[in-house]
Amino acid sequence: MSSPLCRTTATVRAAALETAAFSRHLLLYPTGLSGRALATARGRGPAAAGPRPGPPPVLLLHGLLDNRAVFTPLRRSLLADGFDHLYAVNYSPLTADVPRAAAEFGRQVVRARQRYGGERIAVVGHSLGGLIARYYVQLLGGSAHVHTLVTLGTPHAGSYSALLLGPLPAARQLLPGSPVIRALQAPAPACDTRFLSLWGDHDPLILPGHSALLLHPDLRAENIRVPGVGHLGLTVHPGSTRCCGSG
Repeated sequence: MSSPLCRTTATVRAAALETAAFSRHLLLYPTGLSGRALATARGRGPAAAGPRPGPPPVLLLHGLLDNRAVFTPLRRSLLADGFDHLYAVNYSPLTADVPRAAAEFGRQVVRARQRYGGERIAVVGHSLGGLIARYYVQLLGGSAHVHTLVTLGTPHAGSYSALLLGPLPAARQLLPGSPVIRALQAPAPACDTRFLSLWGDHDPLILPGHSALLLHPDLRAENIRVPGVGHLGLTVHPGSTRCCGSG
């Protein structure tokens, strides 16, 4: 068992990382405001017939009240690792309905898959973005298009911190026991997508903390604790980069 001093030190370090991630994101936020379409980090022109060599495309989906700029550090790391077909998708910060957002995201997935030779693709979702992507994969037939879904700080069982977001339309759907959360708990025997759920043990926005665990008897899911990390910190932590790259 760790001592109180060790726990305090870990908390201070996590707060420092979260503050640094937040400060950097504030500077980058304006760069992610334009458009809702796919944004190419680096591409190689139109698709040729048949599968392409190298890693398949990766789509990145941000969280509530955010935009694709949150993935700027992660995209740079993945590009350095050879993932050169990267797209970060914007959706409205006032998204009122997770199923509707999931259906729209699904259209982006299909376009990306068709453009790059028809391969199943990988998806990385942060916070609400992970829940939207999971809804698409698990309930809207997206498993046929997505081989791996990596979620970062996603409230798979809901989060009571959504009570603080009362005026926002999607807040009710993020609460534990909401219709969206119950739908995701339903049987899903046909879903063969691989899930990696990364969660920070100093994330104040996932209440209770174990809500970030993806626990479903029909899903092939691995839950990975990232120690000393908060909510935004997950998007810049080296451990997240390694897991996203492994997808």
